[in-house]
Amino acid sequence: MIAFSRNSRSMLANWWWTVDKYLLFSVCAIMIIGAFLNFSASPAVANRISVSSFHFIKRQFVFLPMAGAVMLLLSMQGLKFIRRTAVVGYIVTVGLMAATLFWGNEVKGASRWIDIGPFSLQPSEFVKPTFIVVAAWLFEGQKRYTDFPGNALSVGLFAFTLFLLLLQPDVGMSIVVTLIWAFQFFLAGLPLWIVFALGGAGVAALGGAYLIYPHVQARFQQFLASENNLSYQVKKAMEAFENGGFWGVGPGEGVVKMHIPDAHTDFIFAVAAEEYGMFLCLVIVALYAAIVVRTLLISCKDHNLFIILAASGLAASFGLQGIVNMASALHLIPTKGMTLPLISYGGSSLLAVALGLGMLLAITRKNVHAEERDEG
Repeated sequence: MIAFSRNSRSMLANWWWTVDKYLLFSVCAIMIIGAFLNFSASPAVANRISVSSFHFIKRQFVFLPMAGAVMLLLSMQGLKFIRRTAVVGYIVTVGLMAATLFWGNEVKGASRWIDIGPFSLQPSEFVKPTFIVVAAWLFEGQKRYTDFPGNALSVGLFAFTLFLLLLQPDVGMSIVVTLIWAFQFFLAGLPLWIVFALGGAGVAALGGAYLIYPHVQARFQQFLASENNLSYQVKKAMEAFENGGFWGVGPGEGVVKMHIPDAHTDFIFAVAAEEYGMFLCLVIVALYAAIVVRTLLISCKDHNLFIILAASGLAASFGLQGIVNMASALHLIPTKGMTLPLISYGGSSLLAVALGLGMLLAITRKNVHAEERDEG
């Protein structure tokens, strides 16, 4: 256990005595589980594409310390710094998202990646945490200042973000961003008739996406198909869950990962199920739930609307992304190329989640500078 004197005025000591230990422990536990699962899942994928067995592991362990540093440094900051980071981050992110439309790398019909030096970055991963915090600030401004059009600005910013996401196209990310923004708007005080109107618009938008985007139509059709017509990866994932039972076949002993192309990313939950069984799957679910529930409990005790909206939105985004990944692997929803936060391989995803969790840990700290909570 780290030992700091309560009388110490250093930033590190202040952080240790004010950060929420339950959230910190849960996040660290998920990162450790992710590291072990990457050791299990990545070599099989690497061998299949004829690269070094430790190719993905080495790359992941380059990004893992970077993600930890980002999360730690952000979690030590005050609310003013978090707001400014979100605004700057959002501006940079939407600029990179626009750039992907012209200079991005097209993968499976979507332009979501852009090369920055030796790295390939997916800017849309970073739009979620930054947009959530900016939207929370705008909603708070609407309540605090009578002449400030925070709600209107938030609607405009949401529409612009959604437009960029659909141009790529990234329907799954668009749905996640829409749900989180609507959740924040509801918490900020949304009339019930607007809730139903937005729900109807959402259903209509899903229908439109089904008609416009062929890959969306294909995934829905695969989801509704009979067991014999399921997609190859979903079939193999279901085999993994069946083989694993409650305790699993043992670390490194899984065989289904040899046949799933995305075993280290979209279907890493299936690898966990086969090798470590339902036991580890339940532990993972419990850790994600603990982060979301703990954050909601903390935010509900606060009187600062920005803290309530930003913390709740960031936690909901983290939990929703986890639900989408796990439900896709279990064939409960149509498949979506969305990583399991802090567990799946992927530099952009890891850094973006670390950015969001760093801001979440900062926002939920018991801040000794009480006046900072009341800043605009």
